Amino acid sequence: MRTIRIGAWLAVAALIAVVGYVALNERLGGSVAELAGASIGGPFTLQRTDGTTVTEKDLMGRPHAIFFGFTHCPEVCPTTLWEASGWLGELGGDADRFAFYFVTVDPERDTAEVLAQYMTSFDARIAGLTGTPEQVEQIKTAYRVYSRKVVLDDGDYTVDHTATVYLMHGDGRFAGTIAYGEDTASAVAKLRRLVKDG
Repeated sequence: MRTIRIGAWLAVAALIAVVGYVALNERLGGSVAELAGASIGGPFTLQRTDGTTVTEKDLMGRPHAIFFGFTHCPEVCPTTLWEASGWLGELGGDADRFAFYFVTVDPERDTAEVLAQYMTSFDARIAGLTGTPEQVEQIKTAYRVYSRKVVLDDGDYTVDHTATVYLMHGDGRFAGTIAYGEDTASAVAKLRRLVKDG
């Protein structure tokens, strides 16, 4: 009887672990496998909306967050950027010690001009970054970001992509993530800890 009870508890524990993994994987946009044990970040070259060049070296010196998306995104991107604007407001003065970047995964449509107009809907401290398709692929590879163009019935297209905000230390080390839909208190707490740790 005791053996059966122990076996049942082990089965329940295994089920909880599997459910937890699946739930976390979904919250991170399917990126758990890619993030586990992987180095996040690396060399890249992109452009700000004003045309100036940005590399990974320009991000050094203060903690930062990077979110990948595109301007034609119907829900995930505008929601995340709107929430990020709120997070920056919640940080108060600490927001000045922190940087937030939005990197397009759709460089064909998201020119510097298009991205600049799009970013006016969000906190001005969120910087939009774009580049050539090759440059965008480079940073996607560095951050283990998934994206895939999906052609729609009308001939237009959308882009499936990782819906995770990447948190990085000022020296370029990966610090963690904020999942899509994560509650505000949790997200702001992570950002405060990141600012404190530098």
